[in-house]
Amino acid sequence: MKDRLLSLLRALLALAFLPAVWRLPTFALLGVVAGLGLLLVRVSEMPSYLSDDPRACVNCHIMRPQYSTWEHSSHRQAATCNDCHVPHDSVIRKYAFKAKDGLRHATIFTLRAEPQAIHATPASAAVIQENCARCHEAQLRHTFLLTRSERPCVTCHDTVPHGDTRSLSATPNAPVPRLEPLLPAFTREEKP
Repeated sequence: MKDRLLSLLRALLALAFLPAVWRLPTFALLGVVAGLGLLLVRVSEMPSYLSDDPRACVNCHIMRPQYSTWEHSSHRQAATCNDCHVPHDSVIRKYAFKAKDGLRHATIFTLRAEPQAIHATPASAAVIQENCARCHEAQLRHTFLLTRSERPCVTCHDTVPHGDTRSLSATPNAPVPRLEPLLPAFTREEKP
């Protein structure tokens, strides 16, 4: 059984199922696709999105106001972007949500379809509410007993932790981390 699987794997890798005339062009095409895929991973800084580092969120220029306002908020001491914006009940749900949301963001950014005012999607708003409740459980229990409110936290706390930032130009001179150049130094001209 093991020998049969190995011979099948060798045949697949050698593209033995294709006519001989098609093997070299197919290998070349697969090489180009793999190379473009690796370039995409590098240019998009894809591995950084697997981390919990808030600087990964400013790989896209449109998130700079959100990063800057978070950096100057009280939440900076206790919470990163992922603490509020991704689920924490299971690792599978966390990374599935990050992948789905990241693909959505990448598509919007690639198509240059960024909205002027950034708002959470319904799925994201639900996750944010879950995380408010997770971190502020004791305070919420006390508040709910007093007010009997079942409204989402952002109904009253919509400026936490990002302030009034709602547009791409809300914080034009905000200090944010300098993004590293994507191209190696020998391929670009340095400007004084």
